[in-house]
Amino acid sequence: MTFQKIKLTAINEWEKITNPSKILIFVGMATCGKSAGADDVETALVTLCRKKKINFEIIPVGCIGLCYLEPLIDVSKPGGPRICFGNVTVENVPKIVDYILHNSIPKNLVIGTVGEKSIDGISNLLEIPFMKHQVRRILRRCGFINPENIYHYIAEGGYSGLEKALKMSPEGIINEIKKSGLRGRGGVGFPTGIKWELCRHSIAQPPNRPIAYIICNAEEGEPGTFKDRVLLESDPHSIIEGMVIAGYAIGAKVGYIYINNEYSLSIERIQKAIKDATELGFLGKNILGSNFCFQIFVVTIAGGYVSGEETALLELISGKRAIPRFRPPYPVEKGLSDKPTVINNVETYANVPQIILNGADWLNKYGTEKSKGTKLFSISGIVNNSGVVELPLGISLKKIIFNICGGLPKGKKLKAVFIGGPTGGCVPGKYLDKPVDFESLSEISASMGSGGIVIVDTKMDITQMCKYFVEFSSNESCGKCTPCRVGTKQLLNILEKITSGNAKKEDLEKLKELSQTIKLTSLCGLGQAAPNPVISTLKHFSNEYENKINH
Repeated sequence: MTFQKIKLTAINEWEKITNPSKILIFVGMATCGKSAGADDVETALVTLCRKKKINFEIIPVGCIGLCYLEPLIDVSKPGGPRICFGNVTVENVPKIVDYILHNSIPKNLVIGTVGEKSIDGISNLLEIPFMKHQVRRILRRCGFINPENIYHYIAEGGYSGLEKALKMSPEGIINEIKKSGLRGRGGVGFPTGIKWELCRHSIAQPPNRPIAYIICNAEEGEPGTFKDRVLLESDPHSIIEGMVIAGYAIGAKVGYIYINNEYSLSIERIQKAIKDATELGFLGKNILGSNFCFQIFVVTIAGGYVSGEETALLELISGKRAIPRFRPPYPVEKGLSDKPTVINNVETYANVPQIILNGADWLNKYGTEKSKGTKLFSISGIVNNSGVVELPLGISLKKIIFNICGGLPKGKKLKAVFIGGPTGGCVPGKYLDKPVDFESLSEISASMGSGGIVIVDTKMDITQMCKYFVEFSSNESCGKCTPCRVGTKQLLNILEKITSGNAKKEDLEKLKELSQTIKLTSLCGLGQAAPNPVISTLKHFSNEYENKINH
């Protein structure tokens, strides 16, 4: 079947959603929705609708990012608007059914209308504060399509980037990615196009030709980070499409997606997406009638935080223990099976199809001079509205916390923001105007990392928070190098003395000196970044450490 015929089928399938002939009930069925009770709400809806003899269909969708409002239910009636309801419980399901039957809108549950149609007194969903400041590009399908229906993805532009890419030269694709300024969204921010170019060059060097690999790193083991999970559960085909384009660009025929076993729903949906993509010719032999062949395998292992380090990930996929390698050589030269390998994370691959489809300027329309495009952030902690947002790089923390996430609960005052997971660092309240990008945060001893933002109020003991993060890093150490294996334990011992009130002034100096030593001498990124919470909190909250020692 040609791509044009597939698209025609997809458009006809999508027409059933946009112009329904019966009642459609969309249920948010990502992990956040399920954990909030979406399964029970769905069961109650089905039971009551059948009892009332309503002609309806349940359509599961992914996460729109409004995690604080889950469970989310959208109702679309023939000829009417699609309305989104939030915080729906089994107890208020009758109110939803009453709206279906009698147009009696439960205003206390309404979030907004979806699409162009609206109702007087109800704003569009994209105009609520949490949504209107976002630039939703790679999140644009999340929460609006059925992630297990490939035709929904195709109808909304899916696989059009791949179709275009297969008509380009591999060098042309790499140059477009380089021109866009896309940097890895997993933490370090290495330029994606340059990584691909280095790998393609390595393939041409004996004895590699013509073997190479593509790997998607979906470990996401950082506390407070869950944005990759949202993509995997809500728009899995975007990752597959990005990986196929990457494979074509560097000359690889095989790709692997590594997902931690804890992400059971992500695994289930990505595996179905791979199966459906293969059946329609987007994976496998002679993709879309071309000479290009590419297949993807899912690797699921009970990993850990260190598994997200790229060389440890290579060992893990090879069936070995997840222990980082010495570098150089880097994976682009000597990766999986000692062959050139490109490793990018979930969010990075999701950007690729739209860059190819829309051109490099699509990405660098937003962002800063050195940090192009948008970035996904996972927001949690002491804040009114938690969830996942997509924002232009360079936005301030103040706008994220107060304009988008609604500030802190009444009576709470902001003290600091921990950004970038357990190894990102601490940003005190006085720096909330600082731009969030790869360069600016490093000036205040913090890093953007993979995009986790945890907000803490004035009641939080910074030394306790720091101890928690160091304990996490110490427990996750693979133990290969002494600075990380022993050093982080010593850091934790000192922090335990400080938090329990048993430390002396010289312990503070040991803490500073040890942090720098671990940072400079550890083998991999885990050990090198493990002291970041200590370094940043000592810089901005040294008085709290001193008070613990003096009093």
